[in-house]
Amino acid sequence: MAMTLRLDDEDDRRLAAAAEREGRSKQDLAQDAIKRYLDRADSIRAMVEANMERHADLMDRLA
Repeated sequence: MAMTLRLDDEDDRRLAAAAEREGRSKQDLAQDAIKRYLDRADSIRAMVEANMERHADLMDRLA
């Protein structure tokens, strides 16, 4: 699915510089950053859920 990403001038300049340094496109860097963010968010959510289950008895006592 296509979308438009609007950046302020400073972020666009920084993204362009990073793309130039790495020999990648700005779009490739943005897609990679979004994927890493989503993967990290999923990982954190899974860790929180696992800890909530592991410590459910303690959470009940604290409630």
